Amino acid sequence: MLAHFPHLPLIIDHNGSLTANDEEGVILALQHRERVRRIRLVMPVSSLQKLITAIDDEFPALEFLYLGPPIKHDSRLILPSTFEAPQLRYLWLNYFASPIGSRLLTTAVGLVRLFLRWIHPSTYPHPNRLLQPLSLLPQLERLEIAFSSPVPNPDFESQLLKTPIVTYATFPNLRFLSFSGISAYLEALLPYLTTPLLETLSIHFFNQLNFSVPCLLQFMMTTEDFKFSSVRFVFNYRAVFVLVYSSEGVSPRLCDLHVQVTCGQLDQQVSSVAQIFNILSPLFSAVVELTLDYREHTSSSHQHNQADRIRWRELLGSFRNVKTIRVHDGLVSHLSHSLRSDGEPPLELLPELKELVCPVGRVQDKAFVPFIHEREVAGRPVNLIGETFPAGRFQYQLMDPTGVYVLDPDP
Repeated sequence: MLAHFPHLPLIIDHNGSLTANDEEGVILALQHRERVRRIRLVMPVSSLQKLITAIDDEFPALEFLYLGPPIKHDSRLILPSTFEAPQLRYLWLNYFASPIGSRLLTTAVGLVRLFLRWIHPSTYPHPNRLLQPLSLLPQLERLEIAFSSPVPNPDFESQLLKTPIVTYATFPNLRFLSFSGISAYLEALLPYLTTPLLETLSIHFFNQLNFSVPCLLQFMMTTEDFKFSSVRFVFNYRAVFVLVYSSEGVSPRLCDLHVQVTCGQLDQQVSSVAQIFNILSPLFSAVVELTLDYREHTSSSHQHNQADRIRWRELLGSFRNVKTIRVHDGLVSHLSHSLRSDGEPPLELLPELKELVCPVGRVQDKAFVPFIHEREVAGRPVNLIGETFPAGRFQYQLMDPTGVYVLDPDP
């Protein structure tokens, strides 16, 4: 029937299970390669694999391609080796083996948006192999590289050091960059990326004990648009994530820097972000507002022990010029314990702090009395302010390899 219709562009879009008639219709449409402009297929892996084999050879008019199962799947979907789309502008692949090195990326040099999301961990390519095809995509405005989990090989980090990286990639139009994976891989990539117009950087690290991100600091310091004034930490039972803004009081979806670490225990979360933000602290000299938000959580195994207090103080010490702190009720005890000097100089931590905003009931419970008194004696008084919702007012939407999950505001 398609053969008898006028020679108009074709859009192939299917979301959900695939019947026999659906499959026949999609395959028939895919045979008219010269007419297909958009393809969007979201369906179970078994059905998707059948249709992917029909996306072969050249699709000369294809501009948009989105392929992936609707939920997490330990799959290694692979595009046909003969597939080309020279006019492609938008490419989004979920739960595929790495397409790096395929003819698609080497021929679609006009790509504007590239999302390679939840790549199977067995196919972490060496940075050289990733950078080579990316260096051929100067029109990119949005780029996301996301692996589905840490590398299975414990020697991978040492292998990164053995093979020198010789390829540089310059993205003169890139505004958004997102990475999910291990910190060592990102550290290997960043020195070889140039992104003069970058506006938003999103980073998702998997759980690891130690973080060292000096290349991330250097990369961000060379990006002129990264000037921050407000930081929001959110601790919940799945992950800790940090939203960093160039202005105060904006929507949580409009942050300039997003850092997420997937781990459950609160003490491990504090340790992770303390290590990362202690290194990045030169970026935060202009930060004046700090929010410590909280949602349903698994408690630390040893609350308020000395190691926890040290990590909290390291984290807070990354923001020396903060003037206002807003704290969720679930973190008041942790913060009040960490702010007490216990013999340290009282102005060593947060010397510019002027306001501490906590839930209304916490103003009377004396949790912050020792800290407030110490600062008064030191001649740097801090005003303790009670608000109904000093934190917990926003809804957050996060994404990881298991899918999208929403953290609702406090009731």
